[in-house]
Amino acid sequence: MWGHNHDMKSFRKQLVADLESPPQVRRVGSGWLSGFFAIVLAIAGFCFVAALRWQMSFATPELDPLHGWTGFRVLVHAILLLAYALSLASLLLRPRKAMGATALVIVLAATILGGANVQPRESHDWGIFFGLDFFAVNMIATGLMFAPIERIFPHLRQQRLFRPEWSEDLFYYLISSMLVQVITFLALAPSGYVNAHTSWLGELRAAVSSLPWLVQFALAMVLTDLAQYWFHRLFHTIPFLWGFHAVHHSAKSMDWLAGARMHFIEIVALRGVTSLPLLTFGFLPSVMQAYVALVYIYSSLVHANLRGDFNRLGRFVVVPRFHHWHHAIEKEGYDKNFAIHFPVIDRIFGTHYFPDNAWPKGYGVEEDVPRGYLAQLRYPFVRKAQ
Repeated sequence: MWGHNHDMKSFRKQLVADLESPPQVRRVGSGWLSGFFAIVLAIAGFCFVAALRWQMSFATPELDPLHGWTGFRVLVHAILLLAYALSLASLLLRPRKAMGATALVIVLAATILGGANVQPRESHDWGIFFGLDFFAVNMIATGLMFAPIERIFPHLRQQRLFRPEWSEDLFYYLISSMLVQVITFLALAPSGYVNAHTSWLGELRAAVSSLPWLVQFALAMVLTDLAQYWFHRLFHTIPFLWGFHAVHHSAKSMDWLAGARMHFIEIVALRGVTSLPLLTFGFLPSVMQAYVALVYIYSSLVHANLRGDFNRLGRFVVVPRFHHWHHAIEKEGYDKNFAIHFPVIDRIFGTHYFPDNAWPKGYGVEEDVPRGYLAQLRYPFVRKAQ
């Protein structure tokens, strides 16, 4: 038993070392790229197969149209085949076999579960689901969008795709995706209560819902940004709340994945604050859905490792460099740039900092936030006053 655990630890270390290998050994023909994409596609394929097999436990109801699409199973089959081919290529080309072997095992596991032809295996419904398919869609859509862009247009060229703490942030990404039902239920509770006790807002809701779609969308962005600004600022001002937000700021590297590092309590509170004006004032459901989609992409964008000073554009909309200063280790960036979309809000309330052409020299917080998801989950409750 000890030998088995030792072998697993050794293999895991080899896999992490392989993923974090320096750029010079990731050249085309080395088997690294085929191994990396094999793992990404294998995980996505496995998640889709599991969601199809145990639909009531792992499928997100909002993605039912995707599952019902006639080409979906063909797409899953293609993903698994491509992952299999890439894993074999990596095994053939790469001296260290951890990446190819990992992808191959995941593909085989998905195949054993039934592959693209898998049939539902549940006859009960507990009313609770964990969004494996939601995680897969997020990972493919966001990861394959930003990871290549960061390689082509990086701000910090020396920063690798698998930089320090990458696995920690990826786990945050997984948890927030799989717990989407729980997070949504808790986040929507305040707006549900408000709507039940504000029937006198009926005329306002009717007026808002009758506005042109684009006007509603622009208004939604302004209202949610105002709400998030003060929410964000409170989490910097009140010591107990800062304990939760310090987890997000503890990331020492900025890229598209860094935005996922957020304490569970803060996620629920933030989404509750965001949804409150949208649901209270009668915005069309399509407006809210479009705004949520925008926020998912925009959050990754402003945290991304992308070059470009954008001195002029940054006066009107939040750009990566603007938000990077919010995460800066330098004191001049402390408690600045709280806006999510529009920097003018920071100008109005005196928290704007956006020096021309200047970037932070580092990121993180001065206090010692522990490593690991569970330790960070406990941190706000055991944190000593600073």
